[in-house]
Amino acid sequence: MDEKETVSTPSGETAVRRAVTSHPRLFENNRYVYPVLSRRSGGISVGINLNPDKICNFDCIYCQVDRTVPPVLRKVDEDRIIQELTALLDDTLSGSLFKHPAFRDIPDRLKRINDIAFSGDGEPTTYPRFREIVERTADVKRAFDLPEVKITAITNCTRFHVPAVLDAFEVMHRNNGEIWAKLEAGTAEYYHLVERTKISFQRIVDNLNLAARRWPLVIQSLFMRVHGQPPPDDEILAFCSVLSDLLEQGGQLKNIQIYTVARKPAESYVTALSDAEVDRIARTTREILPGIPVEAYYGA
Repeated sequence: MDEKETVSTPSGETAVRRAVTSHPRLFENNRYVYPVLSRRSGGISVGINLNPDKICNFDCIYCQVDRTVPPVLRKVDEDRIIQELTALLDDTLSGSLFKHPAFRDIPDRLKRINDIAFSGDGEPTTYPRFREIVERTADVKRAFDLPEVKITAITNCTRFHVPAVLDAFEVMHRNNGEIWAKLEAGTAEYYHLVERTKISFQRIVDNLNLAARRWPLVIQSLFMRVHGQPPPDDEILAFCSVLSDLLEQGGQLKNIQIYTVARKPAESYVTALSDAEVDRIARTTREILPGIPVEAYYGA
């Protein structure tokens, strides 16, 4: 989409803006499961945080997780996750969730469960029992008779080469699953600027190709201003080239999400792109990758 999403009333627009810019990991008395209004899913996304210890193999300059504050939890209690997930699904389906101040005023069209997403304070696929919790989550979804609700993993692609992770993705895809894979650079230099990790850019590219040959991927790409500068044009062309090569090698892409900073980032020198800058990146991506849907999302 080229235009910013809008809602029918000013109060509704304010409610949506407030909801999408606030993604608290601790909701009420929950420890692991939390609801958010996701601008990219177009409804309620039920998040599952498998990284309450805040440990991640990336240290992204735009991350909104405050790692200067000690974590409340350090261990994962899978039984507690299932209890919280069951209760939150029940509250959402009954309408109780929409009496909460955070969600009370959002438009009716967004009062639906779109997905259950493994997304939290770190990389979800680093959790040692990732496959097991995916299987248990799928069981809960079936118990609620929600075949249309997706199970997604929002992932930095660092562990796609691990057989157990691929097995977990297979379980996801048998249960209306999607991999939302992050790619936010086209060169190793820019990748290390943004992600600040020891993991090589080639590992990310190789893993994307590996997974895309098995399943159609959703590509998530957050671009931003760094020290006041948007990503260079050559970087966007290199980003598109990575995805073009993926397609030429038999990979599958479901769609590409181009977006920018919407919440307070880790580093103060990171700021949101303008709507026009987001649109320009999306337009370039469409031109180079015709036939692949490209969605644009904007800052708060």
